[in-house]
Amino acid sequence: MNEHALPTSHPTHAHPARVYNVWLGGKDHYQVDQEAAELAAEANPTIVPSVRANRAFLGRAVRHLAVSGIRQFLDIGTGIPAAENTHEVAQRAAPESRVVYVDNDPIVLTHARALLVSGPEGQTDYVQADARDVDTILDAASRTLDLNRPVGLMLVAILQYVKDSEDPWDITRRLLDRLAPGSYLALSHPAADVTAPEVAESMRIYNERAAGHASATPRTRKDVERFCEGLEILEPGVVTLTRWRPGPSDTPDDTLPMWCAVAHKA
Repeated sequence: MNEHALPTSHPTHAHPARVYNVWLGGKDHYQVDQEAAELAAEANPTIVPSVRANRAFLGRAVRHLAVSGIRQFLDIGTGIPAAENTHEVAQRAAPESRVVYVDNDPIVLTHARALLVSGPEGQTDYVQADARDVDTILDAASRTLDLNRPVGLMLVAILQYVKDSEDPWDITRRLLDRLAPGSYLALSHPAADVTAPEVAESMRIYNERAAGHASATPRTRKDVERFCEGLEILEPGVVTLTRWRPGPSDTPDDTLPMWCAVAHKA
């Protein structure tokens, strides 16, 4: 099997990494993922532009952190590799950057070689683990990253797959507690209070197709602010995707139902 081949077994439930790949226009998914992606997008037409705006936010956040002196990144919920991955953006700004990717989907593992390409001055690594497995993630990441130095923690479009009962806020706090002062948190999250009926219906359809596997929970701006408790939230605060430090050619669109923020650990 080559690095881009899908496993031969065909799942019966949609998976977030593969559904996201559909929305990005990729080809690494199954029919069940295609159907879930199309039905959710029909219920909420902002999904596809939101996914692309989310990718653009990731790039802007990584560039900002690299320019600010961050040379280590921990990207949890990596997904199937696409254009402008974290290591590509970071190493373009700072070639010595080190990046560790984390995901729990075996299909992402089949593409890990694409994530492990690094310039000679930097380094990349991949950890197959669930976002809830904080100790596993950090222990494995410490092979590549020096956790005594600042790290950019990327939780981009991943926390919605952690249920309230599993306390995603505590998971985030535990991750940050192990990172050095001067670290940053960059996150984005589907909004429950922007185009709410459409978001709720698209999430219902996705969760039905996922059949309990990695079901998604949209959250309010106040909920997202809780992830940043104890941190200094950078300007412009918790905002919709296109409002976070847009470039001159970016067009603000407040109908895209995702919140995002970057925050600093003093």
